[in-house]
Formats: sequence, C-alpha cells, structure tokens
Amino acid sequence: MLLSHLVVVLIVVGVLLWLINTYIPMQPTIKRILNAIVVICVVLWLLSAFGILSEFGGIRLGPWRHWH
Repeated sequence: MLLSHLVVVLIVVGVLLWLINTYIPMQPTIKRILNAIVVICVVLWLLSAFGILSEFGGIRLGPWRHWH
C-alpha cells in the first residue's frame, strides 16, 4: 500500500469526522461514542495495513489488505 493512499484516507476520515462533529447537532455522549468508534476502526485498519494485525476473524476491510 502506498503511503500517499494512507495519508489521503486519514485526511478524508478526519475531515468527515470534523464535519459531522461541527455541523450535525448531537448530544455530546453520542459524539464521543461516534468518535471512539471511528478512531478504533482507523487504528485497526492501520494495524492491518502495516501487517501488524494480520487477521480480523474473517472481516474484510477492503482489497488493499491483501497487497504486499
């Protein structure tokens, strides 16, 4: 996987999360839960992308997971 691809994905996820947090009215508790879920998913995706976490028990994260 290209480093530029990782950077673009992280920027897009960050901007989308910022837009949701800024412009969609929600209770603070729901925002914290949403932020935690997104951060956990991104960390798991990064661990998988770098090969540190090789398997998610059959959960497919996308075709980039299988590139070497």
